[in-house]
Amino acid sequence: MTASLSALRPAPEQSAIPAWLVRVCLVLAVANVTLCGTAYLSQWWVYDANGLGIPTDFINVWAAGRLVLDGLPAQAYDWDIQKQVEVAKLGKDFVGYFAWHYPPPFLFVASVLAQLPYQAAFIGWVAVSFVPFVVAMRAIVGHSFGYLLAFAIPMAFINALVGQNGFLTAALIGGTLYLIPVRPVLAGICLGLLTYKPQYGLLFPIVLIAAGHWRVFISAAVTALVVAFASLLAFGFESWLAFFHWMPKFSQAFLTEGKAPWWKMQSIFSMVRYFGGSEPLGWAFQWVLTASVAVVVALVWRSRVPYTLKAAALGAGTLLTTPYLFMYDMMVLAIPVAFLIRIGLKTGFRSYELPALGVVVALLVCYMFTGVPTGLGATLVVAALVLRRAGSWWRHEPAPALAAVRI
Repeated sequence: MTASLSALRPAPEQSAIPAWLVRVCLVLAVANVTLCGTAYLSQWWVYDANGLGIPTDFINVWAAGRLVLDGLPAQAYDWDIQKQVEVAKLGKDFVGYFAWHYPPPFLFVASVLAQLPYQAAFIGWVAVSFVPFVVAMRAIVGHSFGYLLAFAIPMAFINALVGQNGFLTAALIGGTLYLIPVRPVLAGICLGLLTYKPQYGLLFPIVLIAAGHWRVFISAAVTALVVAFASLLAFGFESWLAFFHWMPKFSQAFLTEGKAPWWKMQSIFSMVRYFGGSEPLGWAFQWVLTASVAVVVALVWRSRVPYTLKAAALGAGTLLTTPYLFMYDMMVLAIPVAFLIRIGLKTGFRSYELPALGVVVALLVCYMFTGVPTGLGATLVVAALVLRRAGSWWRHEPAPALAAVRI
């Protein structure tokens, strides 16, 4: 435990941050902020030139919240009813659906946002959810550079443009991983709140059991149950019935019929479908990768490698194990990157690491300009960097030097 605690103490200023790295991150951060400002002033963010709402993902959050305030929370899961509320608010029709598919506890967030004017709710949600992400990045990096890194993540603009929850998801995963060795109960609370996106919870029980983090496990389970029970009291049993009733349709639409184009998703399943592979072939690739990642991450967490590398491995693995992964969800990739940066600042970067992270940035930017699903490649590069740092992670003997354990 002493080694784990020392792993997350504030990082001493031992290794100077390369000046070019600061400049690159500053350029990316300025680009993100500028793009958001330009999008708003050019009227292709929130409202268009005619004063009508622009159809984006956030409208499903606001509409679901509106139905809650009208006393009809279960109807948020009905695609046709949800769309009627969305069209009425935006002032125009649109092709397809922005369906609500989150578990009922997330209706608490939706109902709060629906009490605000649409523009205030949209921009306020983006800004407020960004705050815990910035805090998590600063804590993980252990250096003020973490603030700049948070603003520099290329996916930040995409997440802000559509009003998605990538900032919150990354913040909860980052908070969980940062707090496990130092505040296990609080780490469990963060993990329990992450159940609004259950597809990211597959690996956490496995590694918590493998590593014996029972306080985190119990805290997360209790938090999830309390939140679920609170939603049951607030929104009724019908909301949970509606959630489970409509889930097969969501799965059919997104993972079988490809209602969301395959290039929008960044998993190995969607990559197979993008290149024309069948659904069974896509699932075969996905389950093989998921099983492999689960085994590797469990072994890493049972090994004697530094905790920072364990956390980075779990962060990257979380993205590889779900077939349902949009680019805004790739905000989570910032978490393992932040842990790698922390290690580099304390021990020095290996010659290939920063160029490899440059490739990650290039792949993510490439998606923004071309629509080619390069997110999977970016995740695999980060995962490879983590495993390369871990070395012989499958061995159980103590690390060769105590200093290595304390990174």
